[in-house]
Amino acid sequence: MNVTRTELRDLLVAWVALGVAFAFLQLRLDPTELVTVFTVPGFYRLLAVTMLTAGVGFLLHELAHKVVAVHYGQYAEFRADYGMLLLAVASGLAGFLFAAPGAVHHRGRLTDRQGGLIALAGPVTNLVLAGGFYALSLAGGVVAAVAGYGVTINLLLAGFNMLPYGPLDGRKVRAWSTAVWAATAVPCVGLAVYVLFF
Repeated sequence: MNVTRTELRDLLVAWVALGVAFAFLQLRLDPTELVTVFTVPGFYRLLAVTMLTAGVGFLLHELAHKVVAVHYGQYAEFRADYGMLLLAVASGLAGFLFAAPGAVHHRGRLTDRQGGLIALAGPVTNLVLAGGFYALSLAGGVVAAVAGYGVTINLLLAGFNMLPYGPLDGRKVRAWSTAVWAATAVPCVGLAVYVLFF
């Protein structure tokens, strides 16, 4: 599986931008504090946490799409959406988060099943990551706190992406098989709602 220099750059920029956006969201900064954000106590620790949890969740989600697409003979490459990344950072600063950092674009002929499986790979990866973070959360201490955030973020990513709307993965999975979509979306969305509200 080849990764071009442009793709690697886009993945790194998206990873850092999402880490910053989630860190801003957690800090609940007043926009006037943006100038001094890098001196806010704990900012760099928080940035490391968000890059290890939200950032890794995003990266592996996108790379899962690519791996499955390449498996089906596609030429696939991630492209960041720089305007949406800027919006993610700005929205995190404003106290809410809207993140659509980019997507894996692929070319080649696909069956509906192959397209559905490519789409399904991302949310399933987030579920697996949530399980891994949950196992780490049993360790206690600082590791548990970081891992708990990893569980929450990855369940939210899986649930959001399984919504059958617009360019989200859920729409592509449902176009292939309503049964597979329902079997995946119900637990994904249910867990996302649970961690969001409870």
